[in-house]
Amino acid sequence: MKSSSPPSPLSHASGRGAGGEGDRSRPVVHVAVGVLVRPDRAVLLADRPAGKPYAGYWEFPGGKIEDGELVEHALARELAEELHITIGESVPWVVFDFDYPHAYVRLQFRRVYDWHGKPEPVEGQRLTYYRPGDPAPDPLLPAARPVMRWLRLPDRLIWAPERAAQVKLQPSDHWIDGMRFAASAVRDADELAQAAALGADFVVVPFLPEPQLADLSRDTPIPVYATDPGDADALKRLQRLGVHGIAEVAPNHE
Repeated sequence: MKSSSPPSPLSHASGRGAGGEGDRSRPVVHVAVGVLVRPDRAVLLADRPAGKPYAGYWEFPGGKIEDGELVEHALARELAEELHITIGESVPWVVFDFDYPHAYVRLQFRRVYDWHGKPEPVEGQRLTYYRPGDPAPDPLLPAARPVMRWLRLPDRLIWAPERAAQVKLQPSDHWIDGMRFAASAVRDADELAQAAALGADFVVVPFLPEPQLADLSRDTPIPVYATDPGDADALKRLQRLGVHGIAEVAPNHE
C-alpha cells in the first residue's frame, strides 16, 4: 500500500505558506536569517544564549531587521555582531512566518557562500556545522525544522518531460537520494501559495522572464526551482533572484 505524503514542512507555522494567517493582532517582528554554506554543503548553526526564549535551542544565525533597513544589510550587521565575520553577497531564499509564544516573526532566509573571518561565539553561544542528511542537533528551534529538510534539495533537479509540460498544483511524490518530497508545478505567485498550502515541499516553474521570476521568488515560503535556461551562468544568476536552483528536463527516450 502506498504511504501518504508527509505533513507540510510548515505545519507548525502561521501566515504565508502555512494555510492560515495566525494571530494578526500581534506585531510582526522581521528577522534576517543567514544560511552560511561551506563548499561541502555544511551549514553553520548556533545555539541560543542563556536569558533568551528557547535558550539552548539550535538555530540559524541572524537577528531583527531595524525599521527602514534592507534585509541584506541587517544580515551583514547581525553576523558581524554575533560572529565577528564579514559576509560577501547573500542571496534570497525563502520567507515564512512563525507564531512563537513570545513573538510572531517573519523569517527572511538568505544563503551566504562567502565570508571573511572565522565565526566566533561573541554571545557565548555554541557553534556547529551541520551536514544535510546527518542527524540534526537537539533541541532544534521549531522554525528551523522545515529548513533542515530543504537543505537536502540539490541545486540542480532532474525533472521529467511530462512534468515540464504541465502545471500541477496538487503535490506529487519526487524522490531525491532516497528521500520523498512533495513537488508541484506552478506558473505564478497565487499558484505557488496554493501549492504550499497543499503541502508542497518545493515547486518548479516554467520558463519565465527573469523579472517575473524574481517577483515570484521574492517572498516564497518554500523553495522554487526555475526551468534551466541552458546557459553556463544560469544557476548563480537565478539564485540571486531568489530561486533555490534550476530544474533540468530529463531527455525523453521514447
